[in-house]
Amino acid sequence: MVSNVICIIPARSGSKSVADKNIAPLGGFPIMAYSIAAAKLCQQVDRVMISTDSRRYADIAQKFGAEVPFLRPENLSTDTSTDRDFLLHAMQWLQTNEGHCPEYWLHLRPTTPLRESHLLGLAIEQIQMNEQATSLRSGHKSPESPLKWFTRDSDGCFRGLGDDDGRERYNLPKEHFPQVYIPDGYVDVVKASHILNHPTIHGDSMMGFVSPVCTEVDSPQELDYIRYQLEVNGSELLDYLQQHFSELKGCY
Repeated sequence: MVSNVICIIPARSGSKSVADKNIAPLGGFPIMAYSIAAAKLCQQVDRVMISTDSRRYADIAQKFGAEVPFLRPENLSTDTSTDRDFLLHAMQWLQTNEGHCPEYWLHLRPTTPLRESHLLGLAIEQIQMNEQATSLRSGHKSPESPLKWFTRDSDGCFRGLGDDDGRERYNLPKEHFPQVYIPDGYVDVVKASHILNHPTIHGDSMMGFVSPVCTEVDSPQELDYIRYQLEVNGSELLDYLQQHFSELKGCY
């Protein structure tokens, strides 16, 4: 059967904020393994693929059941490389080498390891039911509207955003402002038909998927907090890894 939904997990090496953060230990397993597990547990996903520039990362990913059909070129694995770079490369590689490129790509960033797999399936189903959608991206509710925030001028004074008329909108109750959502890495679904034919990733019809509040690893402190969350709350993903890959715990 030709697959129509593929999960792609970007895991380049060379992180500066947290060394080797994509394989940092979490509950005895590499962080990247949690995204692989989430995709494996999602019934709507046909294939799980890693895009990495590292043979070491590739070997680890394969141990946990992901496909690594290629290594990402170095010029697409720099600090300034974009998400579109690796997505386009993977799509074109499949077109050239397999003769088929799945339409729906579940993009899971490994640095957001704690997810619920059924929500990934719900996101996929929502975009599949909307033919006009060019993509889907998640965000969680902001507890405070950034429209109440300040900029700071050259004199050191705070100025309300968009408050040039002096009406002090920042003093209005939060109910006066529209709900704002903080983009996160919980779930992102893009379409090959859009990326292969446009210079953008999400397009002008990006569906909004309201996700649970989640933590992304971009500092040692955030990694410590995720470890605490896992210890307190547990995770179906950790249960899956312990059930299927217990022999790799602590020695991958």
